[in-house]
Amino acid sequence: MKQVTRCHWCGDDPLYVAYHDHQWGVPVRNDALLFEFLLLETFQAGLSWITVLRKRENFRQAFDQFDPNKIAQYTTNQVDQLMHDAGIIRHRKKIESAIINASLFLKVQQEYGSFSDFVWSFVDHQPLDHRVASIDHLPSKTELSDTLSLALKKIGFKFVGSTVVYAFMQATGMVNDHLVTCFRYKELKEAATV
Repeated sequence: MKQVTRCHWCGDDPLYVAYHDHQWGVPVRNDALLFEFLLLETFQAGLSWITVLRKRENFRQAFDQFDPNKIAQYTTNQVDQLMHDAGIIRHRKKIESAIINASLFLKVQQEYGSFSDFVWSFVDHQPLDHRVASIDHLPSKTELSDTLSLALKKIGFKFVGSTVVYAFMQATGMVNDHLVTCFRYKELKEAATV
């Protein structure tokens, strides 16, 4: 069996490997999935991504399948219920920010036609290829993520610092940060030119 070379960060955890191989860095233009990633990335702030990934399905159940229309309507009682849900990350400010962000997500959709059009405009609607040769060269934020972070904050989004935003950009394929030695790097690069 041929040895597959992956980015080192996913280790050998089957959940992490599957995420790396099938989702991370794949360009996402679907608003529903972009909102899911945005919500999960804001909860990830200060934690490891694998922690969030392991709770992803619990988040899906707790947050109405990541439906921004429903989340935007959450009440204080629903926040209290979520604070007692051991299946998610129980952080009141992050839960409250999910409600605020859902409402603002809908506002951006109305104003720009889609959230996808808005965020992808920051990379001229094409994935950026950083040609990362080593994990040591993998940034945690960039000038571009600073710019997108500031734009989101100006709208009113919460928990969208530059590091969170850059992780969102990586996850949704706005940047191809797979190591050049990783089998997914070439696949995604070729898909971007089709």
